[in-house]
Amino acid sequence: MKTVVIGMSGGVDSSVAAIILKEQGYNVIGLFMRNWDSSINDDILGNPNLNNEICPQEQDYNDALKVCEKIGIPLHRIDFVKEYWDYVFTYFLDELKRGRTPNPDIMCNKYIKFDMFIKEAKKLGADYIATGHYARIKDGKLLRGIDDNKDQTYFLSQLSKKQLENVLFPIGDLEKSEVRRLANKYKLITADKKDSTGICFIGERNFKKFLENYLPNIPGDIINIETDEKVGNHIGLMYYTIGQRKGLNLGGNTDRLFVVGKNLDKNILYVAIGDENNYLYTDSALIEQMNWISDNKPKKCTAKFRYRQKDNEVEIKIIDDEHILVKYSKKVKAVTPGQACVLYNEEECIGGGIIKEVYNNGEKTWYL
Repeated sequence: MKTVVIGMSGGVDSSVAAIILKEQGYNVIGLFMRNWDSSINDDILGNPNLNNEICPQEQDYNDALKVCEKIGIPLHRIDFVKEYWDYVFTYFLDELKRGRTPNPDIMCNKYIKFDMFIKEAKKLGADYIATGHYARIKDGKLLRGIDDNKDQTYFLSQLSKKQLENVLFPIGDLEKSEVRRLANKYKLITADKKDSTGICFIGERNFKKFLENYLPNIPGDIINIETDEKVGNHIGLMYYTIGQRKGLNLGGNTDRLFVVGKNLDKNILYVAIGDENNYLYTDSALIEQMNWISDNKPKKCTAKFRYRQKDNEVEIKIIDDEHILVKYSKKVKAVTPGQACVLYNEEECIGGGIIKEVYNNGEKTWYL
């Protein structure tokens, strides 16, 4: 009997994935990762748990434990708090300092879930590891999950072919509604549990208050890039992303102003009127930290520049091992430095990288 060590998050997806593996005849072992010290950070935030309520991550562990007891598998627990800080959270802060919009979930997969986790799973005798991601592997290829709305290959785009060896995605062939149905069928405590949101492993927080503990607020001017007129004040460039409209707090008749750029040297946030303005749209991007999962490197494919974004037809020019230039067939809105550019050949996720610069008609944009 082959042994599978599955990452148990305390959510419905990993719960159902564990059941499927057990029904398939594997020896299933659960492993819960603790990657963030919630108690310490709650105190730092000045927001301790009210009425001594259990912190969210401990609740997740308890839910995972109850699921494992229900389906009859053991659950181990491992701390990756230091590793998460060193490889994911530090990256997250460094990117924000650069005025970029990082995606820590992608780096968490690369360095924690499919690196540290795999090493720990092997200590437990794993032949395979499994997670509750909506993705598929077939003939060594990373394929989109069947559920288009939940497909998570975008977040797996920095994984190597080696990391994807002996990996199982038990729910990749299921729609989310079917996952919920199976969880209710087996009367799991996670059946109706809300999907997690917020920063990977840190959870839902007041983003501004949270970041104030690690990065200084440096307020500055908000300038209408079209008129060069000051229209307000920002609370720190790190709190804004390209294409943002809500939360600018400009007052008056300014609800049609969108963030279109940042100037770190002058600490200016640029805005423009309307979501169809020329400053929001670009036609090409320079991608760094390019990671190829597939041996196939086509000149034409499709790309996503944000999670759940529709595919964009693109042409690829390989510059070197880590850099490519991506040209879009049609201009794309709010392609943002720091976010991931993920490439697809139909169903297959062939790789991805981090957006470094964006261009419009050959000119670098005002984004940074």
